[in-house]
This record gives sequence, structure tokens and C-alpha cells, in this order.
Amino acid sequence: MDFSLSDEQQAVAEAATGLLTGLVDTDRVVAAEQSEDRVDRALWAALAGADLLGLAVPEAYGGAGYGLMELCLLLEAQGNVVASVPLWATLVLGALPLARFGNGAQQGRWLPGVARGDVMLTAALTGCANSVNGLPSIEATPHAGGWALNGVELAVPQAHLAQCILVPARSPDGGVLIALVNPRSPGVALERAVTTNREIHPHLHLNHVIVLSDDVLARPATGRAVLNDMLVAATTALCALQVGVCEEALRRTAAHLNQRVQFGRPLSTFQGTMLRAADAAIDIEAMRVTLLRAAWLYDSRRDATDAAGVAKWQASERGQRTVHATQHLHGGLGADITYPIHRYFLWGKQLELLLGGPSLQLSRLGARIAATALSETSS
Repeated sequence: MDFSLSDEQQAVAEAATGLLTGLVDTDRVVAAEQSEDRVDRALWAALAGADLLGLAVPEAYGGAGYGLMELCLLLEAQGNVVASVPLWATLVLGALPLARFGNGAQQGRWLPGVARGDVMLTAALTGCANSVNGLPSIEATPHAGGWALNGVELAVPQAHLAQCILVPARSPDGGVLIALVNPRSPGVALERAVTTNREIHPHLHLNHVIVLSDDVLARPATGRAVLNDMLVAATTALCALQVGVCEEALRRTAAHLNQRVQFGRPLSTFQGTMLRAADAAIDIEAMRVTLLRAAWLYDSRRDATDAAGVAKWQASERGQRTVHATQHLHGGLGADITYPIHRYFLWGKQLELLLGGPSLQLSRLGARIAATALSETSS
């Protein structure tokens, strides 16, 4: 399978890398982390000015009309610099499902603003991703002209920044509704929560929040398929972030090993450090190839559920191993929480566990393999 980038994809990768590496340094990341909302708004505006926020927005709404693969290239570049901007939340959790499943009115309301940088979005997927039955934690009951939503969804990525939150909810008949919720509507409350990598992922509290039919992205009859699509895209995109984080962590570690001298020799000349760094490089490439396969399947409208699970297992297992190794190879500096390599460790750990860690991914993959085998046996 050939995963060579097309000319357009190469241009996206170069533009994203050039802008982010050119603008973002450690001091800028620290400043954003110390701000109240933990976001670099000037960088967000620069990304909009470079037409990078509209990569997967249809051309009719001011975007480029690309897909998940191009978004993954942008997210990999973000991971390289661990920039404090809600790219994953807005472009993958919010804009991508709106572009795929929204009606004309919903797309016209939200997508042009995303491309311009005026709108930030997110989705509440933590409960679905971690539940045994895959159902949301929010309940939806019929209400005159729409639905009433009740419940709590934990750790909604950067919901405090969003003008709209895509909220999956379970209906009384066991279906899944996907609602577009205004976080400033009556009955909506956001409880501030800070994550491992210092982002804000508030807990979402819904108390009889009324959603009219115009703000329903998917109704119970089709909602499960839409939710699965959202989870596949979200999971795959997390893997792209992890690849970017691990790439840069390893680059920084290689530079450190070449410069640091012990017993009269650079650390990079010792067999132990060389083997550990080489293992990390192999881990990154394994993460990359599984990520690319999942993104390709998704953009090709094929079933990418298992591919995304495999990619997430690789990104969780190998990603954690990589950032642990790069921190360890920095010696005492790696334990300094103010030193840049520690930030890559925190991001790697956060991405490992978001939407399900390695054990959960393996258990679900195993369950699907077993179910397939049983169905083939019985037939």
C-alpha cells in the first residue's frame, strides 16, 4: 500500500510545518499555558490567515474541501510544537462531522466561521468512547419541537472556547441522537477541568436543555452510524498528534545526545542510548503507517473502525514508550517540569489515554475479531 503524499498533501504539510515551527517556540507555549483559557488566539488567527482552518470545510463554505488525511498532516505539525490551539476539537470533532452529515442550514451557520477563524467547536465523546456498550452518558427525551437533554459528560475538549458542542445522547428506544448544543443555553453548565497536558477540558452538565429539531445533526435511527464515524475520525486524528509529539521529542533527544558529553564522548556514541533511540524511531514509524491506513480508509468511505483501533493502540502503546524513553535519555533534565522535553512527555501521556488507552483498544479489537469468527462458524 502506497502512502506517498500527493502534491496537494505535501503542500499542506509544508505550509502547516512552516507556519507552526516559524511562530511557536517554548516561551510562546508557556505563555499560552499560563493564560486563563489556555489558548494562543494570535496563532489561531495566523492559521486562519493561512487558510489552514478550512482544510476539510467544503469549498462552498470557504474551505479547501479536503479530508481527514490533510487534517492529520496539520495535527502532526501541531504535535511537533505542542501548540495551544484547539485544532483537534474544532476541525475534527466539530467541523468534520458537520461537513459530512450536516444539512445546508447547519453547515452554512457554522462552517464559514470555522474557516475564517471566528468559530471554535468541539464534541462530547468521552462517555461513548469509554463505555462498555458504546452509548452516550447524556439522555435525550422527546420534547415539543425537539428534545430535552439531561446528564453529565466528562472532559469535553476545550468546551469553554466553543460556540457549539456536538453532543451524542441516547434516546428512550436505544438509539443515538447527535445534537448541536449552545454552551450558553439555559441549563448548560461547564465545570473547569485541567488535563495532564495543561489544556482545559471542562465537564459538561446538562439540566433539561432543550434542543430544537433544526439543531439535530443525526436522529436516533441514524445516530449510531454518525457517532461511530465521529469516533473513528477523532481517534485517528489523535494518532496524528501523537506522531508529531513523538517525532519532535526524538529529534530533541538526538540533539541532546549529540551535545552531551560523558567520559569524554558524546552520549550518542554509547550503545545503550543508540539502541533506545533506534527503538523509538521504529515505534514512530509503526504509529505512522497505521495512522495513514486509518485516515486513507476513512477518506475513501470504507469501514475504518478496526484500522482506527489498531492505530490508536499503536499510538497509545508505542507513543507512551517513546516519550518515556526520550525523557529518560535526558537524564536529570528530563525530570525538570520546566524543561521542554517534559511537556512532550505530558502530551504523550494525555494522547495515550484520550478516547481509550491501549487496554481498551485491544479488548474491543479482540471482541470484534471473536464476533466475526463466531458468525463465520455459525454460517
